Amino acid sequence: MPVLGKYPTSGFRVDAAGPPKAGISAGAVLLINIKQLLTLRSSSGGARRGAELNELGIIRDGAVLSVGGKIVSVGNTSDALRDPWVRENRRKITEFPCEGKVVVPGFVDAHTHPVFMDARLIDFEKRVSGASYEEIAESGGGIRSSLKGVRRATRNQLAQRVLATLEEMGAQGTTTVEAKSGYGLTIEAELKSLEAIREAACRWPGTVVPTLLGAHVVPPEFLARSHSYVDAVCKEMIPLAAKRNLAAFVDVFTERGAFSLKETETILRVAAHHCLATRVHVCQLAKCNLQPILKYHPASLDHLDYVEDGDVAAIAKLDTVATLVPASNYFLATGHFPPARKLIDAGVPVALATDYNPGTSPTTSMPFVLSLACTQMKMSAAEAIVAATMNGACSLRLGNRKGSLEPGKDADIAVFEVADYREIPYWVAANRCSTTILNGIPRTE
Repeated sequence: MPVLGKYPTSGFRVDAAGPPKAGISAGAVLLINIKQLLTLRSSSGGARRGAELNELGIIRDGAVLSVGGKIVSVGNTSDALRDPWVRENRRKITEFPCEGKVVVPGFVDAHTHPVFMDARLIDFEKRVSGASYEEIAESGGGIRSSLKGVRRATRNQLAQRVLATLEEMGAQGTTTVEAKSGYGLTIEAELKSLEAIREAACRWPGTVVPTLLGAHVVPPEFLARSHSYVDAVCKEMIPLAAKRNLAAFVDVFTERGAFSLKETETILRVAAHHCLATRVHVCQLAKCNLQPILKYHPASLDHLDYVEDGDVAAIAKLDTVATLVPASNYFLATGHFPPARKLIDAGVPVALATDYNPGTSPTTSMPFVLSLACTQMKMSAAEAIVAATMNGACSLRLGNRKGSLEPGKDADIAVFEVADYREIPYWVAANRCSTTILNGIPRTE
């Protein structure tokens, strides 16, 4: 581990959710004697494709030093302990012995819907009885059933719920979370939801990336006149979210029962005009022509359960990441999972996310998602880990800061009480994460 000179000892950080986190600072943290240290170092930049998804950059008896929330050195334990700066300042360093443990980059959960108040238990019972996603939505359930709770709640109440979710995610190794609005569907409620995300983000040491999903579904008061609602999204929601710096992305649910391709194009065009990046929920329930969407170069296309072969080839030529959310397929009991192998073999960069939400994926566990990716989508454990870290970061356009353990990157690290990285997806629905370091701040269970 080379000496890098004088290291900073503290400091605030500004992340994608906005202002500095008052009262949260990071000192020096040293992890040593790591049985398997997965650095994910790679010679290529950007999202990983094809064979690169199996490149883990494993160091045995590894060590990682971070100071002021940044990784400053990665290597072997013996080199770390001989480092003159470490020897001189060891009493000031928070040290974590990691004998027999696996250390990975913190998970990047690049698709979540955390701003809601209540579970959807009626929907759950109907689904167990055999009702489909669309049947539940048509009967008044689904996304629209969460509107009342969000519209009535205060910003602080919503922020408390979001913060509790972030803490739960962090305890399972997640250090970066994309958080969508989308359960208010009025201008006031959507902006309140984004403000709640910001408030929660400022109280959590990890990184939160806010997304405006005003175009989730058409709310009840606009049924049969979706064009008027799209006008509200484009002329008021997006401009206000951009002006107040409340969102990094704009998302659209492009699907039957939600928004058409033409409406999606309108929303994506307005988002670009306001310098907001874009993501799209698409091909979840049915096939959809992606060519009109791809010309807007979305950072991510999410779900893609029914993507056409021609569109797969087109995506592979772009920097767009395919974010797959198999926990939703599991909870909906569709019997069909995203075609991960087809996408990977075609050269599409694939990410994994929880799709945490009250209706179709009430899980905060990225390890569970990795397990589903391996067992149901036939991804290798290595592919799943890269998809849940580096490629998730790239889908959020944070690949230069997140997703691998390398000097200069944010100190986002997860320590697992396992002897081999393949155990992370192997132990189904178990949390083996013992310590999470979020921007240099350790959280130990």
